[in-house]
Amino acid sequence: MRKRSLRDLQVSAVGLGCMGMSAFYGSTDRDEGIATIRRGLELGVNFLDTAQMYGPLTNESLVGEAVRGHRDEYVIATKFNYRMDDAVPGDISTVGPQDGSAEHVRSSVHGSLERLGTDHIDLYYQHRVDPNVPIEETVGALAELVAEGKVRHIGLSEASAETIRRAHAVHPVTAVQSEYSLWSRDVEAEVLPACRELGIGFVPYSPLGRGFLAGRFASLDELDANDWRRENPRFQDANLKANLRLAEKVKEIAAEKEVTPAQLAIAWVLAQGEDLVPIPGTKRRSYLEQNAAATAIALSEDDLARIDAELPEAAGQRYDEAGMRSVNR
Repeated sequence: MRKRSLRDLQVSAVGLGCMGMSAFYGSTDRDEGIATIRRGLELGVNFLDTAQMYGPLTNESLVGEAVRGHRDEYVIATKFNYRMDDAVPGDISTVGPQDGSAEHVRSSVHGSLERLGTDHIDLYYQHRVDPNVPIEETVGALAELVAEGKVRHIGLSEASAETIRRAHAVHPVTAVQSEYSLWSRDVEAEVLPACRELGIGFVPYSPLGRGFLAGRFASLDELDANDWRRENPRFQDANLKANLRLAEKVKEIAAEKEVTPAQLAIAWVLAQGEDLVPIPGTKRRSYLEQNAAATAIALSEDDLARIDAELPEAAGQRYDEAGMRSVNR
């Protein structure tokens, strides 16, 4: 596995999104999730992505158990934002409102450290920008955690270019995480250029379009009843029919290159720049192995031009209205 750098943080060229091992994407298998994380280390995939929100709380605990005995061989990224004062592990309805205050930044980190079983977090993101708290206050508190050694690097998730610049003026931002894939390219307009201007690494989540670009399902009937994607606009009615054409084109090009659709989608993200580290999520070792192999796929300029020319745009917003309001644009 090749390495890439997020500013001065070196990680595997492809990371592992751990969310689905605990929440949002239907049935889970804790033992398989732990085995997947440990298999990642064997493959050189050492960059793990989790969050307090995932579960809630249970995903950080799963990651902590998986890395026990090998903590320093992994780079762990987690996220804070929502109040967890009354949160019941595994019950998303008990999560409180978002809070970017300095007090909440300082109190949140202790819970994450305990659940992860570590004395430091390699990369600590604000999960969503709190519109009611100046980003300068939030990042100022994160800077204090860096000075105390509890956090090594700080990041933002789904932040606008303006917010990124304001945050970076307070303390260097190591990475910005946002959705980016063959069907979600809005960050190309302002966010990616701002990151490159400031020397900030970029971490695309959902590089497989929430599994859709991998061609693993074509109907909502194939998803578990508690799968969050059932409520996502891109998986509804006419949008789904339109987006199936996009997935079919990915499948067609992948077949010509003798790779899987998932591998083509990841290889495309990797080809967008050495400062990008995608974190495809999976809860199974078999898919992790396929995803990791995407780093060996080279797409030519002709391949990239063809993809740009032939793939239709995605239909539908990437979140519902409430979700889109949480995206700082």
